[in-house]
Amino acid sequence: MKNQLFLFVFSIMILMGCNDKKMSSKQNDTYEKSKMTIEEIERKTPLKFLSVETKDKRNLIGQTVLKGEIFNKATVVAYKDITIHIAFYSKTNAMLEEDEEVIYETIKPGTSSAFKSKYYAPKGTEHVKIKIIAAKSTD
Repeated sequence: MKNQLFLFVFSIMILMGCNDKKMSSKQNDTYEKSKMTIEEIERKTPLKFLSVETKDKRNLIGQTVLKGEIFNKATVVAYKDITIHIAFYSKTNAMLEEDEEVIYETIKPGTSSAFKSKYYAPKGTEHVKIKIIAAKSTD
């Protein structure tokens, strides 16, 4: 009787051990799927993960010099060929001119990249606004 009870308990322990391996395998699969999902989201929506900060000033020959930095807040995907929209505004916030420029840099996840551009801003420009409008994910 004791041998049968021991054999029964031992069998249950072995079966539970095998089941834990299956559960562990399922957890790893779920983790991998969620990681791929994050990558897919980052590839499809680069504007959610990219931001830009800039400062502008005039140089001696009258050009507006834009110095900025693009930040990549993604965790998996790197971005390249980032298109920025530049708008020049007057004191009364009237848009005087707008332009687009592509920054040909690759920005890895969690890093940033500095850029510098020079423009002849229209007369009456008081301030400049810049935003990211497009980017390509790297393969």
